Amino acid sequence: MDNLYKDDSIESLSAREHIQLRPGMYIGDTSDPTHLAIEILGNAIDEYNIGHGNKIQVIISDNTQVCIEDWGQGFPINVLREDGETVLQASFDVINTSGKYKDDGVYEGTAIGLNGIGSKATNFLSDQLLVTTENANHDAEQIFFKNGIFFERKVGKHLLGHQGTSVAFIPSQKFFTKTMVNKTKLKDFCEDITCLCPGLTIIFNDEEIVHENGIQDLLKKHLGKEIEIINNPLIIQEKKDKQSISLAMSYTTRGSSSIVPYVNCGVTSAGPHITSIKSTITRVLNKWAKEQGILKAKDKNLDGSSLQEGMVLVANITAEGVAYDAQVKSTITKIDTSFISSTLGEQLEVWLDNNIDDGKNIIEKALVARKAAEAAKKARERVKAKAVAPAKKKMMDMPSKLADCYEKNRTLCELYLTEGDSASGGCKTIRDSATQAILGLRGKVLNTMTSTPDSWHKNQEIMNIVQALGLSWSADGKTVIYDESKLRYDKFIIAADRDPDGSHIQSLILAMVWTLFPDLLINGHVYVALPPLYKAEWGTQYQYIDNKKALEEFRKTHRGKFTLTYFKGLGEASPQELGSMIMDPATRNLQKVEIDDVGVFDRVINNLMGKNSIPKKEFVFNRAVKEVL
Repeated sequence: MDNLYKDDSIESLSAREHIQLRPGMYIGDTSDPTHLAIEILGNAIDEYNIGHGNKIQVIISDNTQVCIEDWGQGFPINVLREDGETVLQASFDVINTSGKYKDDGVYEGTAIGLNGIGSKATNFLSDQLLVTTENANHDAEQIFFKNGIFFERKVGKHLLGHQGTSVAFIPSQKFFTKTMVNKTKLKDFCEDITCLCPGLTIIFNDEEIVHENGIQDLLKKHLGKEIEIINNPLIIQEKKDKQSISLAMSYTTRGSSSIVPYVNCGVTSAGPHITSIKSTITRVLNKWAKEQGILKAKDKNLDGSSLQEGMVLVANITAEGVAYDAQVKSTITKIDTSFISSTLGEQLEVWLDNNIDDGKNIIEKALVARKAAEAAKKARERVKAKAVAPAKKKMMDMPSKLADCYEKNRTLCELYLTEGDSASGGCKTIRDSATQAILGLRGKVLNTMTSTPDSWHKNQEIMNIVQALGLSWSADGKTVIYDESKLRYDKFIIAADRDPDGSHIQSLILAMVWTLFPDLLINGHVYVALPPLYKAEWGTQYQYIDNKKALEEFRKTHRGKFTLTYFKGLGEASPQELGSMIMDPATRNLQKVEIDDVGVFDRVINNLMGKNSIPKKEFVFNRAVKEVL
């Protein structure tokens, strides 16, 4: 292979040839020509932003032709340059030609279009392009290009019919996977732009798009059907010289954040402006939380990820001298952020002081998010730290209330936590003593989410459970050291009555497990016994019936008389009935507690069993009603 330079190894391409050879370098995604339409639309938006015209028309026809027409000031008409081209022609076929380079020019350095490339890229990547412009005196010029090459010019009066500019083009199938513009994406962009420019109307294929409420409408759009946790969104509209910021922010129940940052009406995805917004919000919220006493002076500040969970923020920043990493302008490399941070910081502080309940809701959600993140991290670390080989088990003293099993292979063993002496007595009578152990509970387990480690150690029920499982406490006594090799039972079964009290006991035990040794849940060891509510008997036959709905179905299908027994609690069932209902693997009904998302589960268990009693009571009552029905 000859890999030496020769006279013809180095090539020089014209702007048209280079854009056609490397279109992605200029417009990014080439799966379809939507970005070409956005480039032309951006020029029309720039006209509106400097006070020329308040209407733009966008037409996408079935034959892939795109037409974007504005009511702006129009181009200079039939003005010749030194190279013999008119200003209008050069604006579409001479690279690096623009009226937007100077910060003190007519566009004040704050236009979407900055580099004089968008209109040329659109022309060079189209089979045909027709541009028509008309001034206030109705003098007009029209230029027609084929394959990016000038074809003909027309000069006259009323060629467009109003002052402004129209650009119609047919994207070339040579440069795009699909030649049709993505109408949904382009219309979505138009929706956003009319929110950022509340006096602007865009007519999209005969549909009028206008948003008089501005940034508030954009926030509403991006909130969609999300449930907000605050009553009054933060709204900022500030301007100083050439800089301005229009921002709206709310918080929802979602577990992620959404930031939609526009700069000079162009959507962006990364840059120092986004960093400035995030860091300012984190700084102000932490400062306010400590002023309100929600966070103590010695408490660690909340991290940005926790404080942003649930946040939906939309913004448009106007600034001069913005630098981008590419022509598509999605990533900003340089922008003055001092105005952003100072304005957002001041306005957010005022908003928090005037919306104290909303501020507290944000901080409380962040605290739960941090706890969930920490729990997930600990769970991952524990899984990684598991011993390669099971440690040799040592004999230990067991709780006096534990009726243990004797199978040496403990992965075959089960521990039943039963409610009340009657239920535990019946279970002990009928159990398989080789593999099934019974630990009776006296009353309700202490709520570990509203109590302190000191109170945990004073609670005999909690200490019995930890001891029976074969686990030990950490040195500080705040957690239980989870070691699966020392775990004495593969299944940890909660057997409580199917009434509100029973549901509450289930929740308390789950809260205890999640607080002290969450790996038991994460690794799938926890089960809930679901005994039936009824037993129908006729002659020597019988059938267990799960709930009221199933009973209604049974009445419809069963012919003849039968005796119905209602089990208000497990203590009312005989040992034989307990065996069939919750202990015999062939007939029992167990439900495994599975966690698909650690963060979601942590938020749910905190809402139900945390200090706020309202959601907890609603859960217990509604769950009990569901079980009965």
